[in-house]
Amino acid sequence: MRLLLSFLVLGSFLQAQQPATPKPKPPAYLSAEKAGEDFLIQGEYTGLLEGKPVAVQVWAKGQGEFEAIGYTGGLPGAGWDEERSLLERVTGRRTAGEATVTFRTDSGHATTDGKSMHIDSEGEKSTLTKQTRTSPTLAAKPPAGAVVLFDGQGVNRFPNSQIDETLHALKEGITSEDTFHDCSLHVEFMLPFMPEARGQGRGNSGLYLQGRYEVQMLDSFALEGKDNECGGLYKIASPRINMCLPPLSWQAYDVDFTAAKYDEPGQKLVNAKITVRHNGVLIHENQELPGPTASAPRKEDATPGPVYLQNHGNPVRYRNIWVVRR
Repeated sequence: MRLLLSFLVLGSFLQAQQPATPKPKPPAYLSAEKAGEDFLIQGEYTGLLEGKPVAVQVWAKGQGEFEAIGYTGGLPGAGWDEERSLLERVTGRRTAGEATVTFRTDSGHATTDGKSMHIDSEGEKSTLTKQTRTSPTLAAKPPAGAVVLFDGQGVNRFPNSQIDETLHALKEGITSEDTFHDCSLHVEFMLPFMPEARGQGRGNSGLYLQGRYEVQMLDSFALEGKDNECGGLYKIASPRINMCLPPLSWQAYDVDFTAAKYDEPGQKLVNAKITVRHNGVLIHENQELPGPTASAPRKEDATPGPVYLQNHGNPVRYRNIWVVRR
């Protein structure tokens, strides 16, 4: 009996020592054709309800589940009154084989087929139309004197970078050969569709000015807009408004950056500052950067630094990247 008990205990111990089977990475899609039926539902819807502008964002949570967020006045950056206390979040599910999703609240319901949304709220009925927004600065041409880092037509100043031939765009994890002090920068990026991923595993990358200060890239469409979400300055400042568009949309950051200032011995006198426009909307204005953000590849000092586009394990794509020195 003792021998049997010893064997069982040993077996349990050895089983406990076995490494856990790693969970498979959630699927990531870079084309709408491969993204599946849930992708067709996700998006932005606008219209009138009781004669007043309203908007709804719907994001896919995977496995046919969705969340809808209603806004008064219009979409974020396009009419929303920014009254967060009035935001309403409702979940819905798409039954396998069906092409519609219904969201139910205490006051009514809304149903969408990915093209329009029909609302019945306390007897008031309305139809919202799906919108496809684009940044007003997409395809912005570099001004005279700009340093073009990537144009998709032969200019690529990111050594050892890889190009996505289908999208004519750069893959994640690249550092420019040029370095910069004070500058203005334009970059366009596309986040993958990863409906089953959450948090920092959902289309994560980042734009690092001087390889030191990160403007977060993340699929945080329809989320709260925190400092670790799209447009956030990690642990420094949340974006004034969440301007993240749905995944697989080309988006743009337009950044004005002022480097930290140092005296002759190398003592920092003034913190770096940053102004950021996300898809044409101001989300940070002269925000101080007290030091490098997390995971920055370079320490803070008086030297110029490169443009670094982070590899965080998700397929993010970039194009039309240029910088104007100031």
